[in-house]
Amino acid sequence: MSAAWNDNSPIYRQLKARVVGMMLDGALQSGDALPSVRQVAADYQLNPITVSRAYQELVDDALVEKRRGLGMYVLDGARDKLLASERERFMREEWPAMLERITQLGLDLDQLLQASRDSGAQGESA
Repeated sequence: MSAAWNDNSPIYRQLKARVVGMMLDGALQSGDALPSVRQVAADYQLNPITVSRAYQELVDDALVEKRRGLGMYVLDGARDKLLASERERFMREEWPAMLERITQLGLDLDQLLQASRDSGAQGESA
């Protein structure tokens, strides 16, 4: 996790989003322990209450569980649950605007797929 925070949303939400991103990317997997509240607060110069609030939201979302005296752990199925909700949110919130822009530009599926292949090939050669 990088220590750069923006002013667009509360830090606890940004921290939660970073942990969610780590789960989606596979950096945090089922059964993995989250870094302690104290450790995150010290590493990123945050108030421990801010970190606790982010972690509590993850508990409330049933993505992690508190184990008394041991810390926070990623629950089984958390990644699948996140993927389902993020896919649904993408289709509802982001895709309509993307589709409108694609239509405005007159792009077709073949062009988009070719551009995707080209950018993937560039990424492999870098």
